[in-house]
Amino acid sequence: MSHDHDDRPQLTAAQAAAVLNPPPGRNGGDLVVETLQGLGATTVFGLPGQHALGMFDALRRSSLRYVGLRVENNAGFAADAYGRITGEVAPLLLSTGPGALTSLAALQEAAAASAPVLAISSQIPTAGLGGGRHGYLHELRDQQASVRDIVKSVHTVRTASQIPSAIAAAWESALTAPHGPVWVEIPQDVLLAETTLPVVSAMDASPRELYPRPELTFAAAHLLSNAERPVIIAGGGVVRSDASGKLRALAEKLDAPVVTTFGGKGAFPWEHPLSLRSWLEDRHTTDFLEDADVLLVVGSGLGELSSNYHTFRPRGRVIQIEADAGKLESNHPALGIHSDAREALADLLEAVERREDAGAAERVRTVLEKVRVRIEAQELTLEQQVLAAVREALPDAAPSFWDMTILAYWAWSAFDARRPNTMHSAQGAGGLGYGFPAAIGAAAADPTKPVLAVSGDGGAMYSIAELATARQYDLPLTWLIVDDGGYGILREYMTGAFGESTGTELARPDFVALAESFGVPAVRTSPESLAADLGKALAAPGPSVVVLPALLRMFEPTHL
Repeated sequence: MSHDHDDRPQLTAAQAAAVLNPPPGRNGGDLVVETLQGLGATTVFGLPGQHALGMFDALRRSSLRYVGLRVENNAGFAADAYGRITGEVAPLLLSTGPGALTSLAALQEAAAASAPVLAISSQIPTAGLGGGRHGYLHELRDQQASVRDIVKSVHTVRTASQIPSAIAAAWESALTAPHGPVWVEIPQDVLLAETTLPVVSAMDASPRELYPRPELTFAAAHLLSNAERPVIIAGGGVVRSDASGKLRALAEKLDAPVVTTFGGKGAFPWEHPLSLRSWLEDRHTTDFLEDADVLLVVGSGLGELSSNYHTFRPRGRVIQIEADAGKLESNHPALGIHSDAREALADLLEAVERREDAGAAERVRTVLEKVRVRIEAQELTLEQQVLAAVREALPDAAPSFWDMTILAYWAWSAFDARRPNTMHSAQGAGGLGYGFPAAIGAAAADPTKPVLAVSGDGGAMYSIAELATARQYDLPLTWLIVDDGGYGILREYMTGAFGESTGTELARPDFVALAESFGVPAVRTSPESLAADLGKALAAPGPSVVVLPALLRMFEPTHL
């Protein structure tokens, strides 16, 4: 079989000379950074370690911007946020053993939230691989085994010439829908060994597009066009695929009410007449969704939080559009369409017939009024006041990152994100410590906008070290710490279940004084002055901290 070489790019004389005479002093680490540059990376996150020094030394010979955090898990959260905000791959450089393992919780969050993180880890020298007990520093019998259950794909390098192809394959995997974290590992000696390979040039690792099958689009369009009470649930897949415009057009063409999941915040306008907002942890919303004769679920697996803790029992036909094949029909029988949300919505928008339902907006108003009455009956004015103050202070285009804390749980249901892809939280994997390091990643991605991080005092203690990172890089972010002296939601859960709580009360520092010791300006605020203090902090250049001493309560659940 012959190949046509005529369409291959021809090198100029200067390029040919550069290929034949690569600059001296390069090693495997240079091949890593050259490959990342060739794929289009501009920023990398990470933390150096002994086995990874070949990669880090090569950074100074590259144009890549390095953002170094103080804990690998936090570096992973920063990369996760960079990937969510930009839609681009976020390289994460890690060392062997403890360095690699410390990143795993962040990679679990990236997997749950479909964030394209490219983790490149070093390994012990090649001579030590294979499961023997050689006694190398950081040695694991099988380092890959620790990550294989978390990431989308694992790519192993054992020689320098394998580096560009392995990283390119991982890059493509990370960006193929559904996005997600991937893992490349390279032994220490391969990173340090000198190489005479040519400098890596531009590389193409374009992801495969995931289109819906036409017969499924036809069947779904028929169901929706002929439905009496269609409703749409919009998940994080709508945000990640930048499909909120198409979602709105489809909802308006069908006169179909829309509820967004917590991961799908901002996918549909909050104040739209068809917006059911995000009150998924509410029985009135659950009842409304169950009453739909056709329910279109886009970019959501209808997991625990999106199904009111699996109390949701749809009575009508369910159509589920999902890029992750493993989530199709995983919780409810459906017409399952394996597709990127944007592509599927575009095809549906063309295929459905316009239907008019004058009563749809009124039914939405009725549900929202029932929700309002239920919440108001619980006398939770402080919580609503604090959330309103945050919304008042935060510019519409500014991204926010919410840790696992009571104010965030309120925000999932009750906060108007206003713009797609601006509100992010750790609700995918549910780990503490996400908010502030994620805000660092977002600020590194776009330093022209202020970024807000929201944590409780318990979650804040996971990330205190990163105040040094924020100061070192002078990033425009504000950290709101709600200080209630413990793990507030666990205190509520345990008191409700057992009558008292154990292990939830925390000694903590003077957060204002601690922040100032890092050279980060800080202020102690109150619910009454929160909007003004937070607005002032967000408007100021560089990092800042706002501490709100407050005991917030959660609204009563409806799933118990």
